[in-house]
Amino acid sequence: MAILELTGVSKSFSRNVGAKSQTGKIEVLRDINLSIRENEFVCVVGRSGSGKTTLISLIAGLIEPDAGAIVLEGKPIEGPGPDRGVIFQNYSLLPWLSVFENVYLAVDAVAPNLSDREKRRRTESYINLVNLGAAMKKVPRELSGGMRQRVAVARGLAMDPKVLLLDEPFSALDALTRGTLQEELARIWTETRKTVVMITNDIDEAILLADTIYTLTPAPAATLGPAIIVDAVHPRARMQLSGLSSRQKARRETLSNLTSGMAAKVADTAAVFH
Repeated sequence: MAILELTGVSKSFSRNVGAKSQTGKIEVLRDINLSIRENEFVCVVGRSGSGKTTLISLIAGLIEPDAGAIVLEGKPIEGPGPDRGVIFQNYSLLPWLSVFENVYLAVDAVAPNLSDREKRRRTESYINLVNLGAAMKKVPRELSGGMRQRVAVARGLAMDPKVLLLDEPFSALDALTRGTLQEELARIWTETRKTVVMITNDIDEAILLADTIYTLTPAPAATLGPAIIVDAVHPRARMQLSGLSSRQKARRETLSNLTSGMAAKVADTAAVFH
């Protein structure tokens, strides 16, 4: 049964056109249909500028769709809420607070009725889950980029959301750190089994982490391709995946969908100007 459903979702943004700044609109997403099961890890793969962040922002309730419906556990999404945790690229940590305080602040906001002892226990357990127990008293400037993103993951999980939304969380990191955190996230997801929607432009990242992959066609008027199932057990390690036929199949299908989506967009554009 689906925990999160998007039906016929479209979104446009205003833009300035011409020297006189006449207003116009660009349709970023068109007729997005997506059904996500509880405990499922879904990756949406697309090129830069295809509308991936717009899609995450819609699910997070940060912006509203122009058409269609977004429903979480049978209820329409009508703005941000603690039932959806969001992890961005840029960590978004409060620089004057320690690792513990950054995570504790989120726990206190979503669960104010818990005792201080329980809040501290919950905070510490999620910091330990991301292997930062020894850094609880450090402030962000004392941490590497990878450690800061671990704090962001701990904070998102500590809020105990129904759905965790990841907006290209590792894209700003170097390749070695990114690879390490991808496998750490695979481990964490296996332990917590949160429902996750992650957007990325990295096909191999999606195959390592996701149960199901969707490709997003290029903007404008981007839409989702068919579901691609990654048939491999969790947790996954990159070396173990490399020789699996299921990995190769998922990679071929993802690349094919991205390529066909680009070709269709070019053909549509050419038809308009013909």
